[in-house]
Amino acid sequence: MAAYEATLEYAHSQDQTDILFPFRERFLFPQHQGRDVIYFCGNSLGLQPKSVEYLMNCELRDWAKYGVEGHFRAGYPWVSYHRIFSERLAKIVGAGKDEVVAMNTLTVNLHLLMLSFYRPTEKRFKILMEAGAFPSDQYAVETQVRMHGFDPEEAIVEITPSEGRHTIEDIDIINGIKEVGDHLALVILGGVNYYTGQFFDLEAITKAAHSVGAYCGYDLAHAVGNIPLKLHDWNVDFACWCSYKYLNSGPGGVGGVYIHERYGNDPTFLRLAGWWGNEEKTRFKMEKGFIPQKGAASWQMSNAPVFNMVAHNASLDIYDKAGMQALREKSIRLTGYMEFLLKQITHLDFQIITPEEPSRRGCQLSLLFGENGRDIFEFLTECGVIADWREPNVIRIAPVPLYNTFEDCYRFYELLMATGKNDEM
Repeated sequence: MAAYEATLEYAHSQDQTDILFPFRERFLFPQHQGRDVIYFCGNSLGLQPKSVEYLMNCELRDWAKYGVEGHFRAGYPWVSYHRIFSERLAKIVGAGKDEVVAMNTLTVNLHLLMLSFYRPTEKRFKILMEAGAFPSDQYAVETQVRMHGFDPEEAIVEITPSEGRHTIEDIDIINGIKEVGDHLALVILGGVNYYTGQFFDLEAITKAAHSVGAYCGYDLAHAVGNIPLKLHDWNVDFACWCSYKYLNSGPGGVGGVYIHERYGNDPTFLRLAGWWGNEEKTRFKMEKGFIPQKGAASWQMSNAPVFNMVAHNASLDIYDKAGMQALREKSIRLTGYMEFLLKQITHLDFQIITPEEPSRRGCQLSLLFGENGRDIFEFLTECGVIADWREPNVIRIAPVPLYNTFEDCYRFYELLMATGKNDEM
């Protein structure tokens, strides 16, 4: 590939040859002074697919037309609505279609999965996670530990970056697992750290966890739809994710889970029971005695929240057409271009704390400012850029390959070049 160039002409040339460029037209952009904003916040909330309105109206019409019979007569029958996602989700996370299901929301699913996979004993009770995990994960782990009667200070082992670094080396996680050894019950990590944008080596970490007899699972909120995953081949025990970030399924959109088939197909493996997880052939007999259906779907509690799932259907259709491999290839080039442009800026005091290696990151770049970070963020917002601010002094940007362009990156660079060089800053 030709070297990057910090020119608008170069950015336009890349957009003109980008086979994914037309997918941008499938999304609705917020407006700023009559123009599309520069939207770099897909790592927090993805844009709305234009097809959502049509699909939502279809469901509303079916509800009006059929009432309760919509469970069987709607265009997508509601009684089996969750199944329309399985094959497409399986492609995105690298799993069998029976190993995934769309259900609930992220932290609800994390709690349900921990009830299945965190069953501590007097000796094996510790949980290993990364320091600085997303707060909701920290809260979930802390309360699960307390529920089992253990002290979080003793039971939770946090792996921190080495001195002078912002990211955690995979080898430090692996060594931490070995050090805890047969006291370790569970490893639970964010696949991509929300703050730094670092992608962990899930295959190596899973292997290390299994070597000491521990289960291993991941919160993939910032990884799903961002980086190609191979959860089954990596032998991951379980994972959960949200759909409102890179999967563009709306605020509070339905979550998803992956459960390896060795557990999903084992009816004796513990899962909390609900009637939508029961064997479908006997579900409506309304009898005692939970009989789990095959796969991850047996972890379902209640019938599908159809209206909450409409945007998910729209977005997964787009993903299926674009393909994760093509998205990843563009993501590497697009994020690489943004990184190149940012390194041309020498008058502002910031550093990129996201790993440089494409294999260790997705599309997010986290910019840690020494000073004036908040002022710069507000200046960008006033200029029509939607990014994300994280305390204490980080601006997170995510050039998402589905709808962001090389020109977006260049315009962002132009604005940063202007900051500190005018009276407003």
